[in-house]
Amino acid sequence: MITNGDLILRLYQRDDREALTRLADNFNVSRYLTDRFPNPYSLADADCWLARVGAEDAPHNLAIEWRGQFIGGIGLMPLDDVYRRTAEIGYWLGEPYWGRGLAAKAVGMMVGYTFARLQFIRIQALVFAENKNSARVLEKNDFVFEATLRQHITKHGRTQDAMLYARICD
Repeated sequence: MITNGDLILRLYQRDDREALTRLADNFNVSRYLTDRFPNPYSLADADCWLARVGAEDAPHNLAIEWRGQFIGGIGLMPLDDVYRRTAEIGYWLGEPYWGRGLAAKAVGMMVGYTFARLQFIRIQALVFAENKNSARVLEKNDFVFEATLRQHITKHGRTQDAMLYARICD
């Protein structure tokens, strides 16, 4: 568990099932996420996700809790082979919690934990080019824009650019 005031990053719990489904079943939440994050999002999808993260040997996917309520998720996807010291970060919040600085705070907490406790020296993120809010979350946490990956993402039948951001361990 990682805490900072009333914001907590913790292991997912079975009790998160209903809130996870309610918050994730929102087109506005899923539109800038990979297709692994389904829309619509059902109780069966929540069950699959909770089983998957519950089976992780080294948990890299954490629930975001604010003031005692489940509000979203954050996670790392470790890369392998010659990229093994790099992890890709991803995060989402339920729409009622947008605009409060919670995503930026959660990313900062995850970055601090990752560099202090895990073997990664680089954290990167791919952001849909039109998702300016997510880019701003990363910039607030000292991620550096590295490149535009042209025509890199296809979502909802539309191909678009992605922005690559990264932060290196200080």
